[in-house]
Amino acid sequence: MKLPRSVAGWTIAVFGVLALVMGAVGLLWPEAQLRMLGFEVPVTRSSGDYTGTFLLASSMAAFNMGVYYLLATVTEWRSFYRFTVVFRLVTFTVFTIAVLADIAPDRFFGVAAWEGLGAVATAVGLRVDARRGTPSASAVPAPAASADAVR
Repeated sequence: MKLPRSVAGWTIAVFGVLALVMGAVGLLWPEAQLRMLGFEVPVTRSSGDYTGTFLLASSMAAFNMGVYYLLATVTEWRSFYRFTVVFRLVTFTVFTIAVLADIAPDRFFGVAAWEGLGAVATAVGLRVDARRGTPSASAVPAPAASADAVR
């Protein structure tokens, strides 16, 4: 895999790796994932408790999202970077409201903070890259043709 070519790309890559890892943890060791988020892990679950099913689905989504973010990094897909800033701020807002409304435990605010800080870091990275004139992937010139190809 290629390393990111921009500051914003690094912020997206870090988030992608962490999403991939946390998704894998949720798939392989769901109890640890629940504990990290501040949720209780009962010894047994009652009939109709679909916590495991929901955790499986969200962990798979996080894993896939990690792959998408890493793909965006490799291709230096800057419009995707900008898109994530907006929606990670929306996620920060929704998760913060969930904690303040006692829908989620206080430790869940860490997830909100991660989203908000990540959005700000990517926005700052995009600004720094724009000032430096970091080219987007589509603006990177193609390799020069070889002498054999010209003949």
